[in-house]
Amino acid sequence: MKKKIGLVPKLIMGIVVGIILGSFAPEGLVRVLITASTLFSAFLKFVIPFIIIGFVTAGIADLATGAGKLLGITTGIAYGSTIVAGTIAFLVASSVFPAFIDSSVASQIGDPEAGMLSAFFTIPLEPMVDVTAAIVFAFTMGLGISALRNHGKGETLHKVFQEFQEIVTKTLATVIIPLLPIYIAGTFANITYAGQVWAILGVFWKVFCIVIPMHLIYLVIQFSVAGAITKKNPFQMLKNQIPGYLTAVGTQSSAATIPVNVECAKNNGVSKEIREFCVPLCATIHLSGSIISVTSFAVAVLMMNNMDFGLSVIMPFILMLGIAMVAAPGAPGGAIMSALPFLPMIGIPSDGGLASLMIALYLTQDSFGTAANVSGDNAIAVVIDYINDKMNKKEKTRKTA
Repeated sequence: MKKKIGLVPKLIMGIVVGIILGSFAPEGLVRVLITASTLFSAFLKFVIPFIIIGFVTAGIADLATGAGKLLGITTGIAYGSTIVAGTIAFLVASSVFPAFIDSSVASQIGDPEAGMLSAFFTIPLEPMVDVTAAIVFAFTMGLGISALRNHGKGETLHKVFQEFQEIVTKTLATVIIPLLPIYIAGTFANITYAGQVWAILGVFWKVFCIVIPMHLIYLVIQFSVAGAITKKNPFQMLKNQIPGYLTAVGTQSSAATIPVNVECAKNNGVSKEIREFCVPLCATIHLSGSIISVTSFAVAVLMMNNMDFGLSVIMPFILMLGIAMVAAPGAPGGAIMSALPFLPMIGIPSDGGLASLMIALYLTQDSFGTAANVSGDNAIAVVIDYINDKMNKKEKTRKTA
């Protein structure tokens, strides 16, 4: 039986092939690869609004069902945790990255588009709706369907958008993700030909080495807070979480990790009712690891290009990502794909060389980001179980009074 090559090895192969071709291949051959990469980029830009509509609409609409007040509390904690993670990532990045991304690095890289080759031809493929319209439509429909479902209606529309999401997920899984190595190879061939590749890679391996420890430190923070609230030992809970973390690293899938994560929650003393409600929900809406990665890479790209990376620039981006990445874990590479439309908020084009660099970097560490996401879910589950227990005791006291 033939063993399939995983996405990360394919991406690394794409980077290596791109660098080799950009260094040694004749200009014509490099332009052929760049043409394929440019056509893919146009298709990706066309699909992005559908990704937003498919993920966000269905994700928000799904929140119509749940355990009433606990649903709102869980959603609020998950969103808050995601935003705190993004903010911490920004603070660390803006403090640490200047040690190896200074003005000399920025001037060495210069204009990322300068010196690059153009494609032989392009296809004028414009998105059917722009990103802003897609966001507003997704929020309106998602909230509307959610409200209808609370009154016993809206199931037909809910099913339509669930199936639309399945089409988007299928497109990502069968077209976008398999062709990403070619896209990445074209990008790296171009920046190698322009003479910038080693300066860029010299920065990003250092960024990568900071992002993974940040995931782990934030997990310690999450479980420490959960332990302080519930009076449980955070280090014992972290130990119980190791199977879930390793499963996520191996599968790169929040969904595939849910059964193992439910068992981890059980070992942490979370009741059956709460672990079976909270773990699947948070697998969809809690993306602390993903936002740490995206924020860090975005700040690095801004620094490398001498662009503004202040809190006033990054914070709206983080706040929007916390919402827009809802349901993104349902698709391979969903988090970075959901983030692409919002890169222009901070001055980075949503297509082209810089965007493909972010895609390559994100997907290379995606398994660790996913592991951080799902492990943090169980810190939330412990807190929700504690809150639910308090609410039940309060309700019993009220009834007996």
